[in-house]
Amino acid sequence: MKPKAHMLVVDDEEDILDLVKYNLEREGYKVTCTGSGERAVEIARREAVDLIVLDLMLPGIDGLEVTRSLKGSPSTADIPIVMLSAKGEEADIVTGLELGADDYVPKPFSPRELLARVRAVRRRTDKGERDASMDEVLLLGEIEIRPGRVQVKVQGQGVELTFSEFSLLLLLARRPGWVFTRSQIVDGIRGDNYAVTDRSVDVIVAGLRKKLGACSQYVETVRGIGYRFKEV
Repeated sequence: MKPKAHMLVVDDEEDILDLVKYNLEREGYKVTCTGSGERAVEIARREAVDLIVLDLMLPGIDGLEVTRSLKGSPSTADIPIVMLSAKGEEADIVTGLELGADDYVPKPFSPRELLARVRAVRRRTDKGERDASMDEVLLLGEIEIRPGRVQVKVQGQGVELTFSEFSLLLLLARRPGWVFTRSQIVDGIRGDNYAVTDRSVDVIVAGLRKKLGACSQYVETVRGIGYRFKEV
């Protein structure tokens, strides 16, 4: 029998911990909870953790410091992080994405929304969660995208993208030449219920371009409107 995936939930609000723990366990996950950033780092370094649901506003070491610490250590850098953020924390969301967090869910949230993001990030980061039967291949110049396998190659070399970066690249690449506004990008990769700023979209694009390297020019800026994938 395949072992249960281990989720670490970090929030200093007991009702949030209980809500998230209950719904993740209903999905069949093993769940560990803590209200301390320091404790979260200890658990992640000591135990096999498959994903972290992390509140940004924590006493002591906050969520951003936890993210910085985990993403800066080789032993924990690959653990996916889904941030929980309250309204008014847009700048912190952007910083979290820059530090390597995979996604975020704004508070207040419904359990259904959170579970959807957890599943999506798991599909992106865990080979056991991927549907390998989906063999669609998008070949666009020197970029190869395999949506079903969540894989990207640039000039024949594999590139590791965050969930948001991969989703944005796939959205643009499916319609080369089509200009997407930032709001359309948000709707396409996150859905209507997710608060986001223009800056956070720009941060995702900047991270994507950096990883595409010599092929970064394929993602074009349309000034005053948004972005498009270059026609090739």
